[in-house]
Amino acid sequence: MEEKAKKTILITGATSGLGLAAMMGLAQESHLLIGVARSSEKIAATEKAIREQFPDAKVQFIKADLSSQSEIRTLEIQVSATLEAWGLDHLDVLVNNAGAVTSWYTPTEDGIELQFAVNHLAPFLLTHLLLPYLQRAPQGRVLTVSSGSHRHTRIHWDDVMFSRHYGTLKAYKQSKLANVLFTLEFNRRFAASTAMRAYAVDPGLIKTQIGAKGTNGFVKWFWNNRSSHGNPPEVPAETIIYLACQPNLPDENQWYFKDCHPVEPSRYSQRKEPARRLWALSAHLCGMVDDSA
Repeated sequence: MEEKAKKTILITGATSGLGLAAMMGLAQESHLLIGVARSSEKIAATEKAIREQFPDAKVQFIKADLSSQSEIRTLEIQVSATLEAWGLDHLDVLVNNAGAVTSWYTPTEDGIELQFAVNHLAPFLLTHLLLPYLQRAPQGRVLTVSSGSHRHTRIHWDDVMFSRHYGTLKAYKQSKLANVLFTLEFNRRFAASTAMRAYAVDPGLIKTQIGAKGTNGFVKWFWNNRSSHGNPPEVPAETIIYLACQPNLPDENQWYFKDCHPVEPSRYSQRKEPARRLWALSAHLCGMVDDSA
């Protein structure tokens, strides 16, 4: 049997929950891994756990706070240095997994609402910065972890940051919808002219602490109670591993996946106009010139 080609894969939010489960599963298959997280302590613990289980794993961790656009730009430089040290000029897969939930309106150092910044703008900016490496891969792939909650909302163009009437769940749902619209627009712009493809991952209900880290009161109780009925992270991690490593995936019209199968996202998330508008807004908020429309 022919051995599967080893991929070079970057995962954000790589030290807990879904990201950690994906890292462990991919390390077991001996892929080259770059993990990104913001806690030095968790990075050390995760690196130790991986090396104990998989002594020959090729893993590099990079510390970065993805709520900061300056740190994301520094991250790109560090990723470039890592790939060069490995003798590589490409990145096969970028997994935009890191996420945030907060009970209150919290602006980042860039003046962006935290959930919108981490859940959407960080994937948007990081993907753009790593485009040269993804384009040089035989099949560059961008996987962005969304949520089924994207089905019950829209983009609130009159107050995208919810600075006037903030709500934890509506901000979270909108950010997850943004992930799907980003995936749609990425493929519209790049699928016809490059080998790159983007996929949105719906992990379903999983046991994760993401909604309890930056919340309190009812929101924290609600998240803990709801997530307690979910699957362990290893289950949805299989979808990430499948999309990262499967040599032949469905055509470009099948780009939203759950349980390793393509499913239909919401009707709103398949509309080209809000996808284009969100892309332009995101480029502006990241200080970029949108000249590829």
